[in-house]
Amino acid sequence: MADRFPSPFEMPTPPGAEGWQDLYAYSTVFSEDRREYEDSTFWFMDGVHTPEVIPPWDATILEFAIIGLSQYNTRHYVIPPALGVDLRFLNGYMYLSPVGVADPEEIGARVPEFAERAGYYFQNWDRLYAAWMPKVRALIDELESISFSPLPHREDMAVITEGRGTGSALDLLSTYSRLVDLTLKLWHYHFEFLNLGYAAYLDFFGFCKQLFPSIPDQAIAKMVAGIQVDLFQPDDEIKKLAQLAVELDLASRFAGSEPASEVFAGLRGDPQGDKWLAAWEQASQPWFNFSAGSGFYHSDKVWLENPDIPLGFLRTYIAKVQRGETLERPMEAVVAERERIVAEYGELIDSDEDQATFQAKLGLARTVFPYVENHNFYVEHWGHSVIWRKMRDLGRVLVDAEFLADADDVFLLSRHEVPEVLFDYYHGWAVGVPSRGPKYWPKEMTRRNGIMNALRNWSAPPALGTPPEVITEPFTVMLWGVTSDSVKQWLGGAQDDGGLSGFAASPGVAEGPARVILSADGIADLQEGEVLVAPLTAPSWAPVFGKIAATVTDVGGIMSHAAIVCREYGLPAVTGTAFGTKTIKTGQRVRVDGNTGSVTIVDS
Repeated sequence: MADRFPSPFEMPTPPGAEGWQDLYAYSTVFSEDRREYEDSTFWFMDGVHTPEVIPPWDATILEFAIIGLSQYNTRHYVIPPALGVDLRFLNGYMYLSPVGVADPEEIGARVPEFAERAGYYFQNWDRLYAAWMPKVRALIDELESISFSPLPHREDMAVITEGRGTGSALDLLSTYSRLVDLTLKLWHYHFEFLNLGYAAYLDFFGFCKQLFPSIPDQAIAKMVAGIQVDLFQPDDEIKKLAQLAVELDLASRFAGSEPASEVFAGLRGDPQGDKWLAAWEQASQPWFNFSAGSGFYHSDKVWLENPDIPLGFLRTYIAKVQRGETLERPMEAVVAERERIVAEYGELIDSDEDQATFQAKLGLARTVFPYVENHNFYVEHWGHSVIWRKMRDLGRVLVDAEFLADADDVFLLSRHEVPEVLFDYYHGWAVGVPSRGPKYWPKEMTRRNGIMNALRNWSAPPALGTPPEVITEPFTVMLWGVTSDSVKQWLGGAQDDGGLSGFAASPGVAEGPARVILSADGIADLQEGEVLVAPLTAPSWAPVFGKIAATVTDVGGIMSHAAIVCREYGLPAVTGTAFGTKTIKTGQRVRVDGNTGSVTIVDS
């Protein structure tokens, strides 16, 4: 077994991808300037959020996300053991390196600052969080208000009569800048509470480990389960629409496999059908601003723009309603199990002081933990859906100006290149001469598409550099699922017997035929009673949890979105197996033990 991963400086450029580095910000690629630091650091690929090649403009979102996470750790709340998370792109994939505080004395010195800063939020959580929701909704409204239009042949006469003194091109340039600024602001809002949500849970986690050294990680996680968050609302809206379809005697209208456009057209004009369509429209804003992927790629399909996706879930739910099956999440069972575990461990505490501390830390964790999932809908799904739509609108302006052949080509530009492109457009328009862009960019887009395709064919290693002896940084372990054991798995490969191990992410044991799905496009293939095996799952896949037996993912820790959602839906799950999709084949019978974190191939 190897003891290290390849150096980033040992990784060759895939044939056909020469020059890929120029598509990303100069500061985000490995370089000789910082080789001593970069070569001595352990980097892991973030398969939880970005399992595929990242187009240049999409990298904007990731840079903003990582810098937001980092600044709140280091500059806002002063998290005692953690600084920021460093980021690099290699052959189009994102690699991360959490930066810890190595000096114990410095950690101790940061504690009082953290207690004051984070403590203020914890003590005023309800008031501050109540203000967060309208704040983030107002920001999304501002994003929605953004509009991009081609430059006019003549400025409107009102520009003259009102003495405005400015023109349409300035509006175009400033509107793009505003979009970028709002995107960064959205990620500031994202981490205003998220790091504290994790910090409170990790504090409770550490206290439990101190009191009960042998307590399973999953037992601690289940103590804060049974949450009601907005991330589950899109699924709940589909359930309500399914029940309404049955109540209105419309179930037969959904029985076939026609696309949503045909189904909806057939409902229009029928009083009952119009009533149902009105309910669909009401639910769709905002709840169908829901990505079928992680939300970090412009290519992820959004329910609002691809109604066939939620329609597929709707049909499954209608069939369940007709069979008399419940559509409810098993909340009562999850809460009962939660309270049972809390009571059992609470009885083991002898000290009144420890008992009070245990209850206080548990109470805080339960108060703040819903945000860990809630933010996901408002930022990664709703917010990002709007950002991708607005960028496509800008792409259409550039198609109209003959700079691009396809609106989505705008995502092959980095965010720093877009102002240059717009200024070229402005220049030609203002002077009345041809811009360079129509001659330059179509050929360049052909080259860049070739680079992207070459990068997609590259097999990205799970990590780079020499791993530390022990990985203890809590976010790395709990969110990304990167532990000393998982690193050993990456270095050594899958087990000889074909078995897999990972995080015991959601309790229960289930057995069934496997269905290996590499992207959201495959979820329609899932059959009743199958075991979903995927690189990762998205929150928008929740509607399939009612018909599958269990979930197995390649990446993610016990506090990843996949793990949390599976626990809330009472679905056995093992996350972070590293080789699940490479080892298991569709049709093989597998047993998933969500209590121990093991996956066994029963037969072929």
